[in-house]
Amino acid sequence: MGLAVEKVNQFTYTDYVGWDDNERWELIAGEAYNMTPAPTVVHQEILMELLLQLGNPLKGTSCKVFPAPLDVRLPLADEKEGDIKNVVQPDISVICDKSKLDEKGCLGAPDMTVEIISPSTSRKDRMEKFFLYEKVGVKEYWLVYPLERIVEVFSLGADGRYGRPGLYNETDALHLSLLPGVTINLALVFPKTQE
Repeated sequence: MGLAVEKVNQFTYTDYVGWDDNERWELIAGEAYNMTPAPTVVHQEILMELLLQLGNPLKGTSCKVFPAPLDVRLPLADEKEGDIKNVVQPDISVICDKSKLDEKGCLGAPDMTVEIISPSTSRKDRMEKFFLYEKVGVKEYWLVYPLERIVEVFSLGADGRYGRPGLYNETDALHLSLLPGVTINLALVFPKTQE
């Protein structure tokens, strides 16, 4: 009979709130990821355009759109708040259940998360966050690739798993099944290349 191996440095939300406010961190399965380097201009342009195209149609609805930094605490099983080992800051979170919002951020799975891929975050966004978001029930997960100018959209199926992604490029209009009436014009999302 094998013994379970426990990570030596498993951090919790209690540890997280005590860290330096000048640095941004995420916790995934108790492992700490420093996110302090500033995002690129292209990242910020994409972020702003997505915020506008998501936020404007959702005004007056129960859904709210939040950019990072917003602490999204994702408890597993019966974890008490201080013991939570998953605290992430998606580039964009869409939260339709107001009861999940408090002065600390969001407690529980957002309805939708968006991550804008950079070389330094690619593995974490495509692997660790993908499986975490699937496990906690994030209904829609977008991966935005600035260099390739494409978006992968993963939707949670009835089986609680992400199926095959929808793949969209800069010529597409993305109609959100999760948010009826919201259409994203990807030609506006990806900034024109400098000539």
